[in-house]
Amino acid sequence: MDNTETTKVSIIDVKMPFISMVIFLVKLSIAAIPAFIIMSIVASILFAVFGTAVHTGMML
Repeated sequence: MDNTETTKVSIIDVKMPFISMVIFLVKLSIAAIPAFIIMSIVASILFAVFGTAVHTGMML
């Protein structure tokens, strides 16, 4: 029973009260802060590793 039919759906409008949208956006911005910190730490580690590798390669 392999059903391979696909149904395309498009969202036209989302009705959301203004206060609920403000609360959602505040929560979203607060959640983005730890994500940015984690991504910054990962990026700095990668830059340190690759920067050291490139600098060491130039010294040879």
